[in-house]
Amino acid sequence: MNTPENLFYTKDHEWIAVEGNKATIGITDFAQSELGDIVYVEVETLDEAVEAEAVFGTVEAVKTVSDLFMPLSGTVIEVNEALADAPEAVNDDPYGEGWMIKVELDNPEDVKTLLNAAAYKELIGA
Repeated sequence: MNTPENLFYTKDHEWIAVEGNKATIGITDFAQSELGDIVYVEVETLDEAVEAEAVFGTVEAVKTVSDLFMPLSGTVIEVNEALADAPEAVNDDPYGEGWMIKVELDNPEDVKTLLNAAAYKELIGA
């Protein structure tokens, strides 16, 4: 299971990469492997302020649909449009081409409330 050390994680299996007051968010390698083949990613929160732990979208796999939860409060400033035509990128490259949204954070200091790689590995039993 790939769990990059430079990212932060949530108990809901989202990852977050923070640069200043902006962040890139997606689902973890563990999450995509548990979901199976991803066939659709829906994010309808572009240009909206979304509170931490609120749903920002959904991911649909062959057998299930799962909500995507916002790790930190902020405004969604970009959605990965490439996932509309290639949702399998989430399976193939969850930390790269499979990113889902970019956010302008309300308070970048809130990142301290998230899990680091070691804590996330412990959560998933890796």
